[in-house]
Amino acid sequence: MVEFITRNNIETELIGKRIASKLKAGDIIALYGGLGAGKTTLVRGMVKGLGSFDWVSSPTFSIVNEYDAPDKLKIYHFDMYRIEGFEDLYSIGFFDYLNSNAIIIVEWSENIEEELPNDKIVINMDYLNCSNERVIKIEGLDVK
Repeated sequence: MVEFITRNNIETELIGKRIASKLKAGDIIALYGGLGAGKTTLVRGMVKGLGSFDWVSSPTFSIVNEYDAPDKLKIYHFDMYRIEGFEDLYSIGFFDYLNSNAIIIVEWSENIEEELPNDKIVINMDYLNCSNERVIKIEGLDVK
């Protein structure tokens, strides 16, 4: 496990770019963290780091946002806050995305944990000392 501490959104995005430098097509990233933990900010850094110029926003109401990166790489950014299990995932076509050879980033992974593959990259984010600082813990990816 690797751990980072960030003090603002710019630093959080930079960690996202650092993570992106190690990602490849087919990777699945499971993001964990409460409201306001910085998950979408981290995703913004990852998307930029993968070379996309697309605008990154939380897919809270759309469930999934799609971003294009160079070499026809697709990035699918999911928000599972309102998803309650297998039937919801099936109805939105989630399992088709898993086989798309895209990079899949899932916010609120705790809501679908049993449906994610074992070889996923796990990123936990949380507030540190009730301030603007965040702690980001990464498992399954060598991001030194």
